[in-house]
Amino acid sequence: MERAIAELQRDFLSATEIDASREVMGLDTQLAADGTYFVAELDGSIVGCGGCSRRATLYGGDHSHARRESRLLHPQQDPARVRAMYTDPAVAGRGVGRRILAACEQAAAAEGSAAAELMATLAGEPLYRACGYVELERTAAAVGEVSVPLVRMGSRCGCVAFPTHRSHDGAASFALRWRVATR
Repeated sequence: MERAIAELQRDFLSATEIDASREVMGLDTQLAADGTYFVAELDGSIVGCGGCSRRATLYGGDHSHARRESRLLHPQQDPARVRAMYTDPAVAGRGVGRRILAACEQAAAAEGSAAAELMATLAGEPLYRACGYVELERTAAAVGEVSVPLVRMGSRCGCVAFPTHRSHDGAASFALRWRVATR
């Protein structure tokens, strides 16, 4: 997560904004406790993660207490929350984020949600747009004197398909192993 925060945001945020963003990003272990946090592995290393939450919290890690809302959502009324999406910079652009997002949407749909919502970083916004998410609101998280720009986005569940990546010779270019994260 730290490498994703530090490296993937460089083209979008200043060094001060990246430092401040750590206060509003990170893992919410409630996702793992709920059994809704997915981990993608490549050759035994974690290369991506993300979760689908049935709780009202839209973003923030364990340390972001002021942003947490543990109220359970009503799947038929409230959009599921896609949370804590991170991709290892070494595999950025190879479909890991899209696969995690598709898994999150499938999990949300299985619980009865017709829509999903997330809070995107500026670095993540292009991925979510490519997957059919639309901007609902441009906002910012205040961290002391620094404002970290964010984009609230939404989509219908089931819009993201698992991509098939092929090398030039037609073989799969990489294989991910999936597991649900536990504490």
